[in-house]
Parts: sequence; structure tokens; C-alpha cells
Amino acid sequence: MTAGTPLWVPPHDVLDRSRIGDYLRWLNHHRGLRFDGYAPLWHWSVTDLPGFWSSLWEYFEVTPQTPATAFVDAPAMPDVQWFPGARLNYAQRVLTMPGVAGSTPMVFGHSQTREPVILTADELRDQVARARRGLRGLGVGRGDRVAAYLPNIPEALVLLLACASLGAVFSSCAPEFGARSVQDRWRQIAPKVLVTVTGYRSGERLVDRAQEVTAIRAALPSLTHTVTVPYAGSDVDSALSWDELLAETDEFAFEQVDFGHPLYVLYSSGTTGLPKPIVHGHGGILLEHLKMLALHHDLGPGDRFLWFTTTGWMMWNYLVSGLAVGSAVVLFDGNPTYPDFGALWRLVAESGTTYFGTSAPYLMACRKAGITPWRDLDLSRLRGIGSTGAPLPPEGFRWVYEASADSGSPSPMLTSLSGGTDVCTGFVGGVPLLPVIEGEISCRCLGARIEAYDSAGQPITGRTGELVVTRPMPSMPVALWGDTDGSRRHASYFARFSGVWHHGDWINVTDRGTCVISGRSDATLKRGGVRLGTSEFYAVVEEVDDVADSLVVHVEGAETGVDKLMLFVELRGESTLDARMRERISHALRTALSEHHVPDHIVQVPAVPRTLSGKKLEVPVKRILAGADPELVVAQGALANPGSLGAFEDAAVRYRTRASLPEPRRTQP
Repeated sequence: MTAGTPLWVPPHDVLDRSRIGDYLRWLNHHRGLRFDGYAPLWHWSVTDLPGFWSSLWEYFEVTPQTPATAFVDAPAMPDVQWFPGARLNYAQRVLTMPGVAGSTPMVFGHSQTREPVILTADELRDQVARARRGLRGLGVGRGDRVAAYLPNIPEALVLLLACASLGAVFSSCAPEFGARSVQDRWRQIAPKVLVTVTGYRSGERLVDRAQEVTAIRAALPSLTHTVTVPYAGSDVDSALSWDELLAETDEFAFEQVDFGHPLYVLYSSGTTGLPKPIVHGHGGILLEHLKMLALHHDLGPGDRFLWFTTTGWMMWNYLVSGLAVGSAVVLFDGNPTYPDFGALWRLVAESGTTYFGTSAPYLMACRKAGITPWRDLDLSRLRGIGSTGAPLPPEGFRWVYEASADSGSPSPMLTSLSGGTDVCTGFVGGVPLLPVIEGEISCRCLGARIEAYDSAGQPITGRTGELVVTRPMPSMPVALWGDTDGSRRHASYFARFSGVWHHGDWINVTDRGTCVISGRSDATLKRGGVRLGTSEFYAVVEEVDDVADSLVVHVEGAETGVDKLMLFVELRGESTLDARMRERISHALRTALSEHHVPDHIVQVPAVPRTLSGKKLEVPVKRILAGADPELVVAQGALANPGSLGAFEDAAVRYRTRASLPEPRRTQP
């Protein structure tokens, strides 16, 4: 296929049938603005900030109790105030569920632990009102923190909205997080109430978390009450039950708060220290999610929105906001590959999901497993697929469209989305107005002035540079918790380029406006003066038969004598890394990429270390290999598989002592 050839093109009547088409008509009628295509619309959205963001405010009928005195004050980062004077409540707007009747099922909770739980719009509102009353009875009010050690189940969603209705601050960790990881997060915010399960099922495996819950409670002296949700696992002492919390009904009321009042606290991965407690506000999250979910994902009444996630990942918060645009949400808790890679696709079919979000590694694993969901299942309602968590290689794009080609239904619009926990959204993604190009992200999102900077801080096009945001966005953090003078926030986002958000990814903004993300800029690989992106390595290596996962780093340092490109591979089953396997990997890299991409050493490891949200630990591994103490560069509680680091510590010793390891042949086979 020729580079730049579309895999999907917008239907001829896209302006008539999409929500962004309706928004364009609204702009013409109410503002006298006409845009000939997406590019001029995007340009207006990032140059006229008051005009664009106020149009969303009006178009989505965000009707605060007290209107704003302005739309944006001091539009320079980081000191920006959005909609000063406005008073509103995120939960109030979410529970409006526009265009939805009270009897409509709106929350579908699927789990490997219990039978499905389905809530109608009215039942959801009733449960939120009851939880609100229960929390008030426990002394929770404006500004108090409520911690949720819960899986992706309806109770977690109800709790978030109940907290928001009170002006309390919500914070969640998935129960697969270990006690130390949870303590590192919640000690920083001192929660008043803990709502928790004491176990869950992952596939056939029952995971009891009673000991973790006991340890978490002991480490949080700020706790005054614990509430347990009946799910699985052992009981804990001195805890109320979820049913007791919801025992009494209450009026449907909402505390009116400032636009930037804290809604919830999300966390960075915490691989190199305490996780950053990132505070997001009511108004910024509401406005950003309305924009993304309606205009970019084209969600609305009649849709069912599923994104595979846990409560420890920002995509869960993103999923909850689907209700705000009138879409139902489909929740899933369990092992996505149990009993096989078709499990999530069967859920998509059975639940009538219209938009399915997942991760790039999952789509690539489905491709490698050879599953055929469109042939085996009725996916006729599925019209959108989202991929995030890592760059989606061209092969992943191709698989979706090859697999869906003969289904008899229109192919879905595939969106590769990239953003982050720091903004709880995507900077770059897809939109119904633009085609889907293999291996490329369709656009920079509305209101997100994304640019590529060279090392001198100058914008570049058509080549790779640092991903920066040069105009403010409402969902940028209102603060980092406890950062009273703003110095930690400044160091995290604005220290590299003055007044510009530095995100830490490599991006190429192409001449036609598409984008290619090629990995973290702090995990740079460099060979022969050529900068190499990690994502292209993984796309090739993980296509090799028997390779389950991989991690590549470039280690350089005069003190250690190490200057090597090192590739670590996790193999499937009983496979071993012999000379033949090394040559297969080297040949694949040499032919698909270049001679520069052939590593100096290929090493087999039992597992590739990942964070709890699934990110590969490239930078910490690089530092360990360069001689740093693992205890100082990696917080064990932040890892999904902490035992995986042992092999890298061994490799570090061998390389620092220049011990001999097999090297791939660097000649053509």
C-alpha cells in the first residue's frame, strides 16, 4: 500500500450524520463562522481561545448556576484562569445525560467476579443521591478526599459522581495495585474515607486483597471511615457496607463550585519517585471531555461506549464522562485475554457496544493471535475503535481494516489517541471529518496547539521533534497536590521551554497535518548520529514469531565504558534465545528499518518490566544498566511485575564488567 493511502474515508454525508457536523452548523448560525474543512476549524480553535472554548460552553449548554465574568484570564501558561466567576458541578452535568429517557439502561457493569449489573438513568441518579447522603453522614464535605480501592464496576462510578456532587475530591487506585503503591499515592492527599473491595477475580484466579486493605488503612491516619463493597475476598473489621452507605435516599442536589475546584486526583506512574498527584478541576475536565467524546469520538444518545481500563488509569475517568454526552458506558473488570483474546470482542458484540477503546498492545496481540472477530461475531453496531497507551504500528491499523473488510458492515473509524494523565485527554487523535491513514494519527485535536520543537525551541514540520503545547487547555492540571508555590508543576511541565508545555514525547507533525508519535523523548536511542524511536523497534521485533514482548535502550557513559544499543526480549512458552533466533530478530530489524537498528546485544529476560498502567520502563532500565542503584531509580510499588527487574540488574553487572555476551551478526544472512 502506498504511504498516505487512506484505510477509511468519511462517508459522503458525514456533515449531516456526525456531531461535529452539527457543531459546524451551530457555529454558522450562532457565530456567523464558516469553515471549509477540519484544518481551518482547528486553526481557529487554537488561535481564538475565548471564541472556541466559549462556543463549546454554549453549544453543550453548560449552564452554571453563576455565569462566568470572562472566558479566559491571562491566557499565558502556566498562570491561566478559565471561566473566572463561574459556579458549576461536573456531576450535575454528567447526570443530565442529555437526550436520554429515565428508563434507558446507561451503565453496563460486566465482570469476571459476579453477574452483570445494569443501571438505568434514573437508577444511576438514585444511587448517586443515596451515596451522597451516606458520605455526608460520614462527615464528607467540600474539599475532603475520598479514596476508592475499587475495580471498574458501577459502584466506583457512583462514588465518583457522589463525591463530585458534594465538592469532595475523588481518587482511585485499582485493587491490583499493591499496598505500598497505594500508600505512596494516598499519603500525599490524606483521604477521609476509604471505599474498597477486598478481592476480585482475574480469569479463574481469585485474588484476596484483605491484607492489602489492612495495610493501606494502617498507613492512612487521616481515615475516619472505611466502606466495603461486597465483591470477593475476606471481610475487614470496623467497616460499613456499601448497602449501609446507600441505605437512605436524598434530594438530588449539587454543591456549586468554581471552574477549577478539584474534582479528582490522578497520578503519574511513580517509577522514579513518589507519583505526582495531579489535580483536575470540575470545569476543565467537563469541557474537554464534552469536546473529545462528542466532536472527536462522535458519541451521543444511543451509543454504548466501552474502553478497556482499570480505575488506576485516566481512561477510566475519560470513560465515565461518556454519560455527559448522552452515551451509555460499558464497564469491564477482569482479564481481557481470558479465556482467549476474543473475550473483549465477545463483550463488544454481546453488549451492543458502538465504540470500543483499548490499547495498542492489545490490538497487536489480537493480530498476532490470528483472531477474526468480525468473521466470528456480530459487530454490526461497532462504528468506532480507539487505541492508546502506546503508538499503534502500521500493522495494527492494517489488521483492523483487513479483519473488518468482509464483515458486510461499514468499517469502523479507527482513532489512535495520544495524550496523558496530566491532561486526562488526548492531544492528537481522530475526527469523523478526516480519513484514517495507516500508521498515522489523523489530527491535532481541537483546542490543542500541538507542535514539534527542535532542540533550540523552534517549531518544525515534517520531521521529529519534542511534543509541546503552545497554548493553554482547560484540562491542564489546576495544581499538583501540596505544591503550594507551583514550583513542582513548573518543573514538571514548563522548565524546558519557557511558557510552553513540554510533554516528553517525540512527535512528527507532517505536512498534511497528521501526526506520528515515536516514543518518549527521554528514552532516546541514537546510532551513528541517527535518532531512533522505540516504537518502531517494538513494531518489528514483536512481529517475530515467539517474541512476546521487548524493550530497547541505548546506554552510553564514559565512566562505565558502555556505549551499546541493547535489546531485551521476552519469549513465548519454552522458546530460547539461540543464535538462530538472534539472527531472525536482527534480520527483521535490518530489512524493515536499517542497519542502525540492529542492536549490539540481544538478551532474553523472563519478563519486560511495566508500570501498573502497562508502560514499559525504558528510562529506569537505561539508568540501571548505566550503573544506578535500582532502589533509587525505580519505586517497586509502581511496577506491575517488580520481580522482572532482577534480570536487568544481572545484565548491568555483566556489562559494567564487560562480560562477554552473544552478539548478533551484523552482516546480511
